Amino acid sequence: MANTAEIFNFPVPDAAQKEPRVADLDDGYTRIANELLEAVMLAGLTQHQLLVFLAVMRKTYGFNKKLDWVSNEQLSELTGILPHKCSAAKSVLVKRGIFIQSGRNIGINNVVSEWSTLPESGKKNKVYLKEVNLPESGKKSLPKSGKDVYPNQVNTKDKLTKDNIKPFSSENSGESSDQPENDLPVVKPDAAIQSGSKWGTAEDLTAAEWMFDMVKTIAPSARKPNFA
Repeated sequence: MANTAEIFNFPVPDAAQKEPRVADLDDGYTRIANELLEAVMLAGLTQHQLLVFLAVMRKTYGFNKKLDWVSNEQLSELTGILPHKCSAAKSVLVKRGIFIQSGRNIGINNVVSEWSTLPESGKKNKVYLKEVNLPESGKKSLPKSGKDVYPNQVNTKDKLTKDNIKPFSSENSGESSDQPENDLPVVKPDAAIQSGSKWGTAEDLTAAEWMFDMVKTIAPSARKPNFA
C-alpha cells in the first residue's frame, strides 16, 4: 500500500501592518530660537533655500554645534534635492549672510540683523505720461502709467469745446480780422501766418504746432493741419 501525503492549505495572516511613526522629543530634538525661526519665515527664501537651511540647522544645532562640515551629498539626502542644486541654494544663503562659513564648515548666522533683505518687488522704473490739453474729441482720461491701455479717445484735464475754446491768435485782440473791412485784407506786419483776413503771430504758430505735437502722441496717424 503506497503512502500518500495530504496537503492542508492553512490561511496565512496578512502582513503585519506597519506601526505609525510618531515624532517624539525623547528621540532627539533641535533647539532653535524663536526670533531666528521668525526671521527665516520673513526672509523670502525659495523652497530649495528653505530646505537647505533646515538641513544645515539639523546637522549643526541638532548636534549642539554652531558650525560643521556638511557636504552637498548630505544635504541632498536630507532634502531630496540634487547635490548641485543644494550647492546653489547654499551659495545664495552665504551671500545673503544667512549662513556663515569658516573653511569647509558652515552654519547659521544667528545675528539676524546682518541678513540682507531681498529687494522689494515691483520697484521698477515707472513711466509717467504727462497730462496735456487736447482738442474736444477726447472723452476718457489719459492712462497714468505705461501699464494701462490707451483709450480710443482721450480726455483732457481741461475740456475744450467749441463754446469755450479760445484760439491762440491775435483775433482775440481789438484788431480781430473778423471785423468787416471795406477794402481787401491788409497784410499784417507782425503776422507769421495769414490766410485772407485770418492771421496769427509767431507765438500763435508756435502754440498751434505744440498742440498738434501733443495730438500726435495720442493719434500718430493724425494729419497736420494747414496753419496758413
